[in-house]
Amino acid sequence: MKLYADEPTRRIRQAVGDLVALLLVLLATWLAKEVRERILELRGPGDGLITAGTNLRDTFDQAASHADDVPLVGDELAGALKTGSGAGDKLTAAGQWQIEAVQDLALWVTVALIAVPIAFLLIVWFPRRHRYVREATAATRLRAAGTEGHDLLALRALVTTSLPRLAKTKGIATGWRTGDPDAIDTLARHELRRLGLDL
Repeated sequence: MKLYADEPTRRIRQAVGDLVALLLVLLATWLAKEVRERILELRGPGDGLITAGTNLRDTFDQAASHADDVPLVGDELAGALKTGSGAGDKLTAAGQWQIEAVQDLALWVTVALIAVPIAFLLIVWFPRRHRYVREATAATRLRAAGTEGHDLLALRALVTTSLPRLAKTKGIATGWRTGDPDAIDTLARHELRRLGLDL
C-alpha cells in the first residue's frame, strides 16, 4: 500500500494534511468535552429546585402530621398543609425537567461538535486521500511490473492527460502505438509524476 508520494514536497503536503485531519478530530473531541462540561453546569438551578421542593414537601408533611394532634381543627389543618406538600412535588418535577433538558442539550451539542468535523473529513478529505492511496498503490505495482506495467501507465497517461499537453508532445501517441520504448517511458513517467511517484 502506497500512502505517500515519492516527491518530497507532495509527501510533506500529504503528511501535513493527514496531521491536520487528526488534529481536527482531536480538537473537536476536546472542544465537545469542554462545552459539555460547561452546559452541565447549567443543571445547578435544577438541582436547587429539587432540593427546595423536597425540603418544602417534607416540611409540609411534618407540619401536617403534627396538625393532626390539634383538637377540633386538626384534620382540616392537616389537609390544608398537605396541599403545600403538592407544591413541593411541583418544584421537584420542575427541577427534574430542567436537569433533563440540560442533559439533552449537552448530549446533542456534544454530538454535533464531534459529528460536523468528522462528517466534513469523511465527505471532503477521506475520499480524496483514499483515491490517491488506491491509485498510487496500483501505479507502484505497475511500475514494478516492468515493460507491461509501463505500457499500462503510458495508456493511462494518454487517457488522462489534457489534449493541449498531448498536442505539445508530437509523436507521443504514435510512439506508444508502435511500442517505442522512449514514448512509453515518457508517458509512464508523466503518469507517475502526476501521482508524485518516481519512475
